[in-house]
Parts: sequence; C-alpha cells; structure tokens
Amino acid sequence: MNDWAPIAKEYDPLKAGSIDGTDEEPHDRAIWRAMLARYVPNKGVTGDPHLTLFVARLNLQTTEEKLKEVFSRYGDIRKIRLVRDLVTGFSKGYAFIEYKEERALLKAHRDANRLVIDQHEIFVDFELERTLKGWIPRRLGGGFGGKKESGQLRFGGRDRPFRKPINLPNMKNDFYGEGSAEKRNWSREGTRDWRTRDRDHERSRDKRWPERERSWAWGESERERDSKEERSRGRERKDRDRKDRDRDRSRERDAKKHREDDKHR
Repeated sequence: MNDWAPIAKEYDPLKAGSIDGTDEEPHDRAIWRAMLARYVPNKGVTGDPHLTLFVARLNLQTTEEKLKEVFSRYGDIRKIRLVRDLVTGFSKGYAFIEYKEERALLKAHRDANRLVIDQHEIFVDFELERTLKGWIPRRLGGGFGGKKESGQLRFGGRDRPFRKPINLPNMKNDFYGEGSAEKRNWSREGTRDWRTRDRDHERSRDKRWPERERSWAWGESERERDSKEERSRGRERKDRDRKDRDRDRSRERDAKKHREDDKHR
C-alpha cells in the first residue's frame, strides 16, 4: 500500500475496475476482456505523445477551427486531429491536440478541463495510448472513467481517480497538493524557471511524470464535488423510496377499509 496513488502510473485492467485499485478478482466481463486483450498502439499516429492532449465529450458540431480558437490561448499548437467516422465523415466527439512546448501542454491540461465549448462541458487529459504502459482502450474493456448507467466504471484516471483504501494510514501527500504552499502554487503563479528545463522531449514518460502529477493534483476539488453530488442523489433516492412506501401503505389501508365496509353492508 505504500506505493498507492490516486492516478495510475501503469495501466492494469483489474485495478482500473476497482474503486480503490485493490481488487483481486474481476467483477464484470469487460474486465476479463481487457485482461485478455493484446493491444498495440496505432503506428500511423504521428507527433510527440508527451506534448499531446486528449480532448473528449465534444459537441459533434464542434470543428477544428473552434478547437484551435479555444486551445491556442494556452500556447502554440503544432497539430489538431479531430477524430471522424471513416464512412460518414462526422465527428466522433473527441480530438488530439499537440503543442509545441510542454509549458503550454501543462497549462491547457490544468485550465481547459471542464470548459464549455458549443454547450458541451469537455474533458481534457494527457494522451495515454502511447504514454501509459499497458494501455487498453475502452472498446476492449479498458480505458478510464465511464458512466454509472453502464455499470462499467474505470478508476485511476483524471476523471475518476482511485479512492483511498480504508486501511491506508492518513499521510500528507504532495500528490494531493497537501505540501507547502510554495510547492503547490508554482504552476498557478508561473514562478517556475522554465529556462532551466531540459528541452529534449524524447525523455521517458517516467522522467516527465512528477510534472504531470502536479497538474493532476488540481483535480482534487472535482472529486470532492463528485462525492457531494453522489451523496445528494443518494438522499433524493431515499426520499423517493420513502414516499413510495408511504403511498403503498395508504393504498393498502384504503383497500382494507373498503373491504370492511362491504362486509357490513
């Protein structure tokens, strides 16, 4: 448990299917499918994966020009690829945006998530297909996130980080931004000396990970907000169930009263 973290550093379908990353048995068939899958990243995709953002939940009417207008405010863009259906040519609702500098990438990752574009709240994350070891896409039972209605939630990503296991001791963790204010605020205040950074973007993902962990830490408030929404929905369901039970009891009493009245006639 000492190496536990809310964001997965390596993709494991079994752990991704667990709310706290501790499951030892798969709980749905999709996880079995992901565990048996042998996925190879698309070799036809070009560009630097370490400078690329994944942008999802787009309005199907959103164009490349609109994405360029929004995301160019964070820095110079090298390429935008809006994924389209090969047959119809219609947008599939997600895109990949490659920046020229890592500083722009981290700023967009931090600030652009949950922006509203064309009446849709978007989701922004780093590209994972070529950077996260063991990655399995959603269509093969893997991925991150997912909708509650599907019953196939995946944890360990920015959208749904792992929850802290119950038996894990409380520790201050800079991953959550609990360290000193100076460490937390470097990305907000822009005080980091970017001129001292190594400009070689062919470095391994592991060397880049500490910077990305800092950016992911900004999602903690999102998790708290999701938790509050879940508790609110739970209370609403309990209220509805209680009203339904009261209504059923009232109907039973009325029916019993009618039967007794019929007997006395």
